Amino acid sequence: MARYTGPKTKISRIFGEPITGNGKWLTKNSNPPGMHGATRKRKTLGEYALQLREKQKAKYTYGLLEKQFRKTFDEAARRKGVTGENLIKLLEARLDNTVFRLGIAISRQAARQLVSHKHITVNGEVVNVPSYSLKPGDVISLKNKTAANTAITSNVRGKNPKFSWIDFNETELKGTFIAYPERESVPENIKEQLIVELYSK
Repeated sequence: MARYTGPKTKISRIFGEPITGNGKWLTKNSNPPGMHGATRKRKTLGEYALQLREKQKAKYTYGLLEKQFRKTFDEAARRKGVTGENLIKLLEARLDNTVFRLGIAISRQAARQLVSHKHITVNGEVVNVPSYSLKPGDVISLKNKTAANTAITSNVRGKNPKFSWIDFNETELKGTFIAYPERESVPENIKEQLIVELYSK
């Protein structure tokens, strides 16, 4: 299964944000990677560089590689509405992202592992595809055997109340994907319009 396996802290330092999850190392060294660190003279980024940077940020944030990200963008462009907002909605509707948003896993990487190892069910059926696209009304839960595994359930922290497009029952360890989120509700610092402009060239 294709996924990014390189240094995560280095990626966060490139963008100056904890986009791959844990940002504790940014407090120790937030300089961009490179031999000369912050002392290196950096040119002002051009239009294309800014657009490419934003696409890379979105890819690393949601854990997609290039081909998969392009397919998601093409699907967003086919749908009615604003392409950039559709893109964010589709990324948020991914099963691994929703498991993370529900608080079942501590990171998207951990959520991806739970899904691929067949610990997660959707509407009662085991789904082991992290990119599975949820639809409003889908119910996500831990498999019965997994729900009895304290090593996994001890990491469940419950969803952030700010995420109004999902609901989570901590007693039953079940969550519901209520609706596609509105762009202003998604906290990720991504300028999706720049991605649209990049792919429109």
